[in-house]
This record gives sequence, C-alpha cells and structure tokens, in this order.
Amino acid sequence: MSLMDLVIRNGSVVLPDEVRRTDIGIKDGRIVRLGTIAEIEAAEAIDAEGLHVMAGMIDVHVHLNEPGLGDWEGFESGSAALAAGGCTTYLDMPLNGIPPTVTVRALQMKLEAAKGRSLVDFGCWGGLMPGHLDDLEPLSEAGVVGFKAFMSAPGDPGEEAFRNVDDATLFEGMKRIAKLGRVLALHAESEPIVSRLAASMRTQGATKAADYSASRPIEAELDAVRRALGYARETGCSLHFVHISSEAAVAAIEAAKADGLDVTLETCPHYLTLTEDDLERIGPVAKCAPPLRSGAEMEKLWTCLKAGRIDMIASDHSPCPASMKATDDLFEAWGGISGAQSSLELMLDEGFAKRGVPLPQLSRLLSYEPARRFGLHPRKGEIAPGADADLVLVRLHAPYRLEAEQLLYRHKISPYVGRSFSCQVVSTYSRGRLVYERGSGVRSLPSGEWIGTSPSGAKAGNTAL
Repeated sequence: MSLMDLVIRNGSVVLPDEVRRTDIGIKDGRIVRLGTIAEIEAAEAIDAEGLHVMAGMIDVHVHLNEPGLGDWEGFESGSAALAAGGCTTYLDMPLNGIPPTVTVRALQMKLEAAKGRSLVDFGCWGGLMPGHLDDLEPLSEAGVVGFKAFMSAPGDPGEEAFRNVDDATLFEGMKRIAKLGRVLALHAESEPIVSRLAASMRTQGATKAADYSASRPIEAELDAVRRALGYARETGCSLHFVHISSEAAVAAIEAAKADGLDVTLETCPHYLTLTEDDLERIGPVAKCAPPLRSGAEMEKLWTCLKAGRIDMIASDHSPCPASMKATDDLFEAWGGISGAQSSLELMLDEGFAKRGVPLPQLSRLLSYEPARRFGLHPRKGEIAPGADADLVLVRLHAPYRLEAEQLLYRHKISPYVGRSFSCQVVSTYSRGRLVYERGSGVRSLPSGEWIGTSPSGAKAGNTAL
C-alpha cells in the first residue's frame, strides 16, 4: 500500500458493536485500514492516547436559514458550530429560508448560498407544501434526501414562508413520494388541537411557560402520528417522524413497524436533557414545538432509547436572532432551540456517563442509523475501510462549563449555556481534514460537499462547494 496521508494511533475506536483500541489509516479522505500501522506508512500521525474516536455525528435535522434569512443562521456559522460539536454531515430542512426549498430553483439558490461556506458535508431536504405537489418529482431528481412536511403551522405567517399541509395535500403528497421511492419526514402535531388550545389560552391572557406547554399536549402529537400512519398504510409512503417527544408516540410508531410499515423516528437531545421545569426556569430560549415535557416523560424516553425503540437522535437546530426570544410571553417568542453544537456532548454526558448507555449504541443513534436510513451509508456513518474519514476525537473525562462565548452560532444563545459537561470534543475531521480543534477553533477553509441522493439511497452525486 502507498504512503497514507494520516494515521490516528492509540485511540479507543468506537465501532458499531464494540470499542477497540486500534489505529486508523487514512488516504485521499477515506479510511483505508484499521489495525496496527507502522510509523513509516503515514505522512502524518496523530496520537489519540486517552481519547475515544467516534464516527462523526450525522445530524439529519438542521435549519440553516439561507437563502433569505442568513442573519438568523447561515451555512458558515451553522456548519462551524456543528463541526465544533463533532458533527461531520448534516441535512438541512426547509423552514425559514426565503424561498423555502419547495422548488428546484429554491434548491439551487440554497446550494449557491452554501457554495464555499460549509465547513462539513451536507444534504438538503425538499418540502411538501400546498401548491407544490408537481415540484416533488423534479426535486427528487435534483437529489434532495427526502421531503419534509408540517402537520401544524410552522409559525411564520409570511406569504413566502414554509406552510403546513392540509390533509388533502398530505395524502396526495404521500402517494407521489411513495412512487418516487423517497422518505417523508413529518412534524407531527395536530393543528386543529394546538390552534384551538392556543386560541383559548390567549383569550385568557395566558403568557407563561406552563400555559404554552398545556397548549401543545402529548395528545396533539399522538393524534397527528396516528393520522399519518393511517395515510402511510393506504399510500405505502415511507415515513420518518421528527423530534418525537413522548413515549406514547414511540409506542404508536413501534406498533406500525411491527405491522410492516417503513417508518422511523428521531428524538432530540433537548427532550432527553431538559423538562418543562427548565422551560419555566430558562424562558423562551428553551421554547420549542413540541414543547419540553415532564421529568417523568423524559425518563420514559430514556427507557425507550435504552431498549432500542428510538432510531436516531437529531438536534432540530432551529436558531433565530436573540431579539425574537426577548419577551416574557411564551406564545409570542420564536419557537426553536439552538443546540447543534452540544448534541454529541449531551448524549455522551447524559447517556454514557450518567446512564451507562454503551458507546456503540450511542454511535449507532448519532451516526450509523441516520446514514443508513437516508442513503449515506456505507460511505458515511461508520468507522470502516472505504468510508469517509469523518471522525470526532473526544475526551470522556474532561469536565467543563459551557459559556456563551464558546458558541459558534451567529447568535450565541442556547438553553445549555451555563450547563456543566463531563466530556469534550477535542477535534473533528471531515474526510480526513482537520476542521475543528478545541482551543484553536476552526482549522480549515470551508470545503464541505453537497451530497445529492437518488431515490434508491445511492448517492446521485457529490458536488464540492
């Protein structure tokens, strides 16, 4: 074998089913060997003694707000924050970009906004929205990873903004997406339930955290999940439920899997680490939809996770300017949590250090299963020969307190500011290239690639941006 570009030596490497002390050989951005590698075989060597090496996180649920709203969070700041958190690939979802990614032209505008500005690799979701059913096939052919729809209002009333689906659009869209061989990702909350409860709260002058939480109960999530599963049975559409917040919804989705439906679900770090009491304490910075649940519900989610009933973890990074959180009225504040930089460390801290969830299981949730579900495996999601050298080096016993100035977001707000972590991301490699190092920050010019996918899951093409 010719000289390797890089070898990472002496690390504890987290593989899908074990943790093994071994070396990783890298050439031309790919992993070429696992095992003992002689000094002479590598042009550069990194000593990972005392560190764990994991596959970079694949965050399948990120809202970067370009084109149109890059002053919220753009590709440059968002991808830097993701890299600092050990994420090496992300999937951008339509929400606050103007225009939203519901046409090929809008996708092209997004890719142009990302050109030369993303630090790590990424893919794009298309959107299912009223008036754009005929855009689904062209978007699929253009290489979107799948489609996203809201079953409740996204919150932006602007004419150009992304809008939720009505039942007719959802059903017809699912029929077409099934024929395209794509996956539909769903924000599952019942709009009739949440809008009615919110209106009732508002007439009573409600403004507090408990009022907001009561307006979006678990029943609203469960009702939407059941309705979507019913449509999936009739249409054959593959589904992925985003940011599931309750054990009841997990159970409903699990039952559908047992019946043969092609359906997966994600939950988010905030549902596993924050509760409705934290929303009361922190305020609008911790507002999201579905809302944070009770401590008892959070523990039920952990039980589901440990039992293998949750498919993956994603951040649902949904940033906004700080001014949009600066209100005491929880209904008026923008709903969305900035958390992408902390996802991996939160799961290592709360999952591994405090609850004993094995590292291979966490790696499958954060990397392998997202890659497998959305057509990125075997090139991504696993430390294996032939895969991209997308790696994160972590120190498991390195306590620190997160301060706002450590955040790389455009707007340095997060419900995790002030939180103590037991571990640290030390460095992040994207295709063998050092992109982030703790203490010195971003270490590379942006050279992330857009990853287009075909309906079968094989890549339609990688385009360097």
